[in-house]
Amino acid sequence: MRRNVIETVLGGVVLAVAAVFLAFAYKSADLRKVQGYDVTANFSSITGLQSGADVRISGVKVGTVTGLSLDPASYQAVVHLSVDNSVKLPKDTAAVIASESLLGGKFLSLEPGGDPDMIKPNGKIEFTQSTPGLEQLLGQVIFSLQNMSKPGDSPDGQANGQAGTQPPAQPPKL
Repeated sequence: MRRNVIETVLGGVVLAVAAVFLAFAYKSADLRKVQGYDVTANFSSITGLQSGADVRISGVKVGTVTGLSLDPASYQAVVHLSVDNSVKLPKDTAAVIASESLLGGKFLSLEPGGDPDMIKPNGKIEFTQSTPGLEQLLGQVIFSLQNMSKPGDSPDGQANGQAGTQPPAQPPKL
């Protein structure tokens, strides 16, 4: 009987520690949805970006991606985002899809410009840039390494022993 009481108390302590850990993780993860004004941005590709992703300026969370859709006229991806009311975005703000790490996770990075006019609620960010996927970058690196390593070529693109070489300079005659 005594053993059951000890196991029950120990189980309660474990559950209490787990609850404290979960509360700490929730507060430090900053999972809150930002309430603010809505803005849209069109991208040629949003691979990896998901609804609920962060919108950041200089690494600080200022908004949330609230939805993703396809523009039937231009076939571009439309990203709907909510930006905190305290953050006013200039009209020449640029939006870039950025990676959190090599393992994945995308967020929307905003780079405010210097225009004195601000984007109004339900406005549109005109300047956008999609980032290439990891597969595209690796393909470009492999392709450029293959071109550089052709026999007879030097890294500067000139054939060895051919153009670009000059005879050694002769000392002046006295």
